[in-house]
Amino acid sequence: MRLWLIPMIYVAASSVCGIVLPRIWRHFLSSYTVDVSVASAQAVLAAVASGMMALTGLVFALAFVLVQFSAIAYSPRLVNWFARDPLLYHAMGAFSGTFIYALFTLATVDRGDSGAVPLFSMMLVGGMMLLSMFFFARLVDRLADLQIGNVLQLIGDRGREVIRDMFSESDAALEIEGNIAQCHFDAVKHGLTIQTLKYSGYPRAVTMLDTKSMVDHAERGDAVIEMVVAVGDTLLDGSTVLRVHGGNGKIVLKDLMRTVHLGTERTFTQDPKYPIRLLVDIAAKALSPAINDPTTAVQAIDQIEDLLRRLGRCDLQARRLRGAGGAVRAIIPMPSWNDYLALAFDEIRLFGANSIQIMRRLRAALTGLQEVTSEDRAVALGQYLSHLDWVIERAQLDPQDKLTASQEDQQGLGFARSRSNTFSEGAHGMIGQ
Repeated sequence: MRLWLIPMIYVAASSVCGIVLPRIWRHFLSSYTVDVSVASAQAVLAAVASGMMALTGLVFALAFVLVQFSAIAYSPRLVNWFARDPLLYHAMGAFSGTFIYALFTLATVDRGDSGAVPLFSMMLVGGMMLLSMFFFARLVDRLADLQIGNVLQLIGDRGREVIRDMFSESDAALEIEGNIAQCHFDAVKHGLTIQTLKYSGYPRAVTMLDTKSMVDHAERGDAVIEMVVAVGDTLLDGSTVLRVHGGNGKIVLKDLMRTVHLGTERTFTQDPKYPIRLLVDIAAKALSPAINDPTTAVQAIDQIEDLLRRLGRCDLQARRLRGAGGAVRAIIPMPSWNDYLALAFDEIRLFGANSIQIMRRLRAALTGLQEVTSEDRAVALGQYLSHLDWVIERAQLDPQDKLTASQEDQQGLGFARSRSNTFSEGAHGMIGQ
């Protein structure tokens, strides 16, 4: 459901109740009244109506200012995530509904100079006030999630959900992951390319693939569908989306295009790279000369390392989807282990090259990952460690700082676990001189 419909449902329900309930009360329950004066009831209802509108404006102005500030401080890609929180729309609906129903009730007080104040309408106004205060309290509590620790935790949690949904984790030995070239080779083995789907339109991001429908189309056409793009890619006009190999040529390309869901920006759905991308963005911004907040970058690396530990236990080969008969019907390219390492560490290492805290935390992350991944993936991590040593050696640091930066520290600067042999002898020799 579209989020803007949520407050409209509250408003519509309040309007219907404001029209129907007073008539029910007047015809069947008019003996039930509130033992207060008409003037007092009108004053209370007017105060509720005016107060709710003032509260609505104040709360949402503050909320959007905080969201915008946090997005600037962390990443602009987080704006939509916070601004489209359903709680905001429910709160807006409750505030607006209370305002509208209070106005309708105000119109029924002392109607026809009866001097009566409807009991049930006044009770409902009070109940809606309590509901509005509940949403107000939840909204204030929700704004606490904009703290950097909570933001990083929320992104990490979403990333863990995506990994859990997309992969079956296993401690068994893993084969070398496939790549796009291997995907194409495997697809060609199933037959010549008989159809090619190209995108036409404005730039859009691939947000999700409806793999079930894709396999169904391939089954009916007795073909193999090779996806050229992956979730998270941006389609441009004329981009090749997929190829159909073999089959009877009965697949309608427009139907296949409907299996590729597009949006104006990437989402977490089926995209384990996206949470890592957001965490790296936050770390890179924290390491910018204008901010100089390496501790935030260290906190981001904590979440990145945890996501990589989980991915390190997953089979990252290209997904080969099979139909009911067991035949391969769709091949979808997936990022390799090296792709995830490059995304997670390259930019942070580049921007934090002269930060002792970042170098120590990166070393701890890489050595920690070596301990929990398979042998072939540990080789790639060893190459990253060698590169990190090279970066430290050429950083704008004195020998003592290089020695400190070459140590592993889960906290960045807090508790060194071990010392690299790369700089220890040379650095001590220079210090002794």
